[in-house]
Amino acid sequence: MKIKNLKTLIATLSLSLFIATPASAATYRVVSNDSLYKIGVLFNTSVSSIKANNNLSSDIIQPGQVLQVPGITYTVKSGDTLFTIAKKYGISLYSLRKANNKWDDLIYPNNILTVPVKTSNTTSTSVGQTSPSKSVIPYSSSDLDLLARLIRAEAEGQPYNAKVAVAAVVVNRVQSSEFPNTISAVIYQRINGYYQFTPVKNGMINNTATAEDRQAALSALYGSDPTNGALFYFDDSATNQWLWSKPLAARIDRMVFVY
Repeated sequence: MKIKNLKTLIATLSLSLFIATPASAATYRVVSNDSLYKIGVLFNTSVSSIKANNNLSSDIIQPGQVLQVPGITYTVKSGDTLFTIAKKYGISLYSLRKANNKWDDLIYPNNILTVPVKTSNTTSTSVGQTSPSKSVIPYSSSDLDLLARLIRAEAEGQPYNAKVAVAAVVVNRVQSSEFPNTISAVIYQRINGYYQFTPVKNGMINNTATAEDRQAALSALYGSDPTNGALFYFDDSATNQWLWSKPLAARIDRMVFVY
């Protein structure tokens, strides 16, 4: 009888320990142009960890494939918005959208979302600090100069926040599976023969950047994003209805940022 009771106690304690310390895991569905590197950046993990956790023998992944990733699942409650959920977990709105391939704002109670939470060994920062100790995407000195020159061409005379926002859109595109994965490739990209950034077409991209432009570029490279994850921007005099039809992310002075 004592042995039976002891076994029951051990089983109960083991179950209690299991319930008290659940693994932080979630799932992510691969979309077109994803890579293990991009997914690793999104979920604060390494390519090797993703491969090990999903029994992958190569870096090849296919759209629709479901991967186990570090994160949590969140059940939407009444009154929630994507913005408030992202804020609650200390992540960007873009990261939450990307983790769920959700680019509209419609969520309903009991919807399940994947949240790419920060890892436990991430260095904590003081309230109000916006820049981590590591850049959010890789960049070279020539990338920094190119990004600063784009800011100069697109946001000269605009508030500093607008300059950071212009750079943040480029950073968000690099992180997005819908665009190239380097700064230069994003800025020089052409789709159906059209340049994505007008200064590349008209040559304004070649003008020398100022120190403030470079600082704004660095702010975005180290995580500052006044747009909350926008992928497009334009000024408020634009007549392109396709741009105006996109969900609004932010307005800074005369500049409009959308998803």
